[in-house]
Amino acid sequence: MYLSEYEYFFKNKTKTNFDKASQYVEGLALSDLKNIERISETLNANYHQMQHFITESNWDARAVIDQTAKNVDQALPNRKLTGLLIDESGWVKKGKKSVGVDHQYCGNVGKTANSQVAVFGCLCNDKYASLVDTRLYLPKSWIDDQGRCEAAGIPREDRIFRTKPELATEIVKHQLEMGISFDYVGADGLYGNDIVFTRSVADLGLIYMLDIHSNQKIYLEEPELYLPERKSNRGRAPKKLKASTSAVNADTYIKTLSAKDWKKLNIRDSAKGKLKGLFHFKTVYIWDKASNAVEKRLLIVSKRKTNDCVETKYSFTNAELVQYTEQALAYMQAQRFFIEHSFKEQKQILGMDHFQTRKWKSWYHQVALNMIVGSFMLKEKILNQDQIPLLSARDIMDFLVYKFYREMTDERMLEKLEHRHKKRQRDIDYCYSKQ
Repeated sequence: MYLSEYEYFFKNKTKTNFDKASQYVEGLALSDLKNIERISETLNANYHQMQHFITESNWDARAVIDQTAKNVDQALPNRKLTGLLIDESGWVKKGKKSVGVDHQYCGNVGKTANSQVAVFGCLCNDKYASLVDTRLYLPKSWIDDQGRCEAAGIPREDRIFRTKPELATEIVKHQLEMGISFDYVGADGLYGNDIVFTRSVADLGLIYMLDIHSNQKIYLEEPELYLPERKSNRGRAPKKLKASTSAVNADTYIKTLSAKDWKKLNIRDSAKGKLKGLFHFKTVYIWDKASNAVEKRLLIVSKRKTNDCVETKYSFTNAELVQYTEQALAYMQAQRFFIEHSFKEQKQILGMDHFQTRKWKSWYHQVALNMIVGSFMLKEKILNQDQIPLLSARDIMDFLVYKFYREMTDERMLEKLEHRHKKRQRDIDYCYSKQ
């Protein structure tokens, strides 16, 4: 069994929790909702023991996540360039007690909402991808409330405000320290427009392919920075540097291009045929006014037809066309799709957004177990790629349900209902006793 590779991480000197880990993972396949209560009910398991395993047990979620990263690294094919893709994902939550919850932007609903948000890392090669790392984002409202942090069990070393790009930098560095192999770092505009993150990735000796906003200021020629001469003896002497050339917005720049400035490229195979688009490559410069540094970038702009419109994407990379082909750069820019696809699999199939626990440890425990199943599905896709090239995560989970459950008898259904109603009545009695 694939899970047996992780048995060591659920043991300590006195006992093992591997049976609970196995039950929880089985429950992710069989249960309609992937929370502790419904998993316990589906498997007819002891709810309190399962809750203790997730919320209080001292097994190391970080060690499990790291092992998952190593397994994914070993499993991925060496077909094309491997990317470490970075993105954040959110979960809408009720109340104020779930760790990290706040009224903040939640990409899952496309607006601000009461939610949890985490930054994730995903390893990807060609069409194969799996989540390999995560950091839960803690808003300032949490960091400023030590009592709230204490109640949620947040370790003291983690009670420091870190921006999402800073959490992303931690993920990149951690993967390097573990010896995980990847050829470039990819992320969306939140990270591409953060020059500190961009610089930190470059300083690590890595190639990046980072989306940017369409209004990013660019210089088409390398500007010289100078201090304007003082025009008169009146007033203060100039202190702000100026550039010798004018900057333009990236979207303004592409309006000046003609058809011959675009190149049609086939990017990769997809479920809807060849993914292709028009691409433009241009060496540009940016001025970081915080450090007064001028830095070179390769601007990549792509235009791809969708069902409704033409999608234009802007990206910066520190790669150069003498290092990589235009085809390779186009491929790197398009690969961010696969971390979004991994989120979709984890949420819709494995219920990563079904968590109902409130504490730091339980959040990481549940994510770690979900990542194990995610890496298992990746391995199954790769192992069966020749015989079943279109095998999906949904196919794999449906097979597991058939293998483990096959069908539900009337007696089993009644047993489930009885268990559910007993639990519900206990909760009702508990609430009344507190009034």
